[in-house]
Amino acid sequence: MAKLRLLFSLSLVLFLLLVETTAPHGQAQAIGEYIAGGGCSYRCSKSGRPKMCLRACNTCCQRCGCVPPGTSGNENVCPCYANMITKNGKHKCP
Repeated sequence: MAKLRLLFSLSLVLFLLLVETTAPHGQAQAIGEYIAGGGCSYRCSKSGRPKMCLRACNTCCQRCGCVPPGTSGNENVCPCYANMITKNGKHKCP
């Protein structure tokens, strides 16, 4: 039983390393990376209304756990982010 647990643990570590090293460069940022200062501040850096953009982006990031890369588009990387709408039927997330 102990050997099986060790084998499973090693397999999991190797899998995670493989995923980390082969993941596409422009993938969505996880919420931990966002809190460190990345996702929303960059996403809203070219916005005409940066405070409003940051407020909406922060809400979307907290609910979805990711922020698409870049300043716009790339929403297919984080579908939850792309599918959120306001009560008026417009896209909520910048």
